[in-house]
Amino acid sequence: MKLHEFPRHPLTFGPSPVHPLRRLTAHLGGAQIWAKREDVSSGLAFGGNKVRKLEYIVPDVLATGADTLVSIGGYQSNHTRQVAAVAAYLGLKCRLVQEKWVPWDDPVNDKVGNILLSRMMGADSRLDPHGFDIGIRDSWKDALREVEASGGTPYPIPAGASEHRLGGLGFANWAFEVAEQEKALGVFFDTIIVCTVTGSTHAGMIAGFAALEDLTGVRRRVIGIDASATLEQTRDQVGRIARHTSELIELGRDLRDDEITVLEGWAGELYGVPVDSTMEAIRLGAQLEAMITDPVYEGKSLAGLIDLVRSGDIPATSTVLYAHLGGQPAINAYHRLWS
Repeated sequence: MKLHEFPRHPLTFGPSPVHPLRRLTAHLGGAQIWAKREDVSSGLAFGGNKVRKLEYIVPDVLATGADTLVSIGGYQSNHTRQVAAVAAYLGLKCRLVQEKWVPWDDPVNDKVGNILLSRMMGADSRLDPHGFDIGIRDSWKDALREVEASGGTPYPIPAGASEHRLGGLGFANWAFEVAEQEKALGVFFDTIIVCTVTGSTHAGMIAGFAALEDLTGVRRRVIGIDASATLEQTRDQVGRIARHTSELIELGRDLRDDEITVLEGWAGELYGVPVDSTMEAIRLGAQLEAMITDPVYEGKSLAGLIDLVRSGDIPATSTVLYAHLGGQPAINAYHRLWS
């Protein structure tokens, strides 16, 4: 297993913190719930899960001699904000395509939150009318060509860094980080809950925990909560990236079907649009734990966790680790939900 042979450029403070959610646990009356906080793991523009992915991509960026990072997301993309942050940190330019992925009519949706931060950090962030899709986008390819035509040397980073060949490594390593923290805390997380949309966060975890299982013989459930509302496409992408990452780290076996779990039921009908379960989860996280989650990602994965614990699908004897991936800056673009 060669995960630790890949170069990594540190962009975080160190391991992201892990802590118990005692009041939420008591409220639900079931499994013990903890959180691992990617939202407070880095000093780069409010951090988030994409920073961890970019730690493994930056060495390749520097090796190519690129001068401009080029990426894509929605108007309120956490990913593009984190790419802009890393570009600023490295002294590189940044060209961002911001597509209209979410049909949300707040009048400042394209002006505040993530996109404001990206522009503050010097990114050339341009709006594009195309709708949501987790695949490779023509608008992104056009942006790469524009940078080249203007004399720049672009480095392509697809949406969520998910289709990047190294995109799963950050969260494969996350699994080993969890195992070290378990030793220090004297706890074992038998169930991991994570939001999944473009897929490489969840996929990396699958590969990493598969490698850990082979080393220790201990099996866990890694449950992805779909927030894409394009379930089959996301399932396919998670499985493909997980298998690619497993090959990259030389797992030495194929992944079992039971290692790749993406559950539906909390995404609603459209990506980025909150539903009742999203709002209840956001309220419970905020009022019981002062843990802020957003309407696009973490509100939906937290809703999934809450329902799985309430229903007993996650048994009361379980100890669950909720992966908080960040995303709070987008709340500014959803202010009317609390007006």
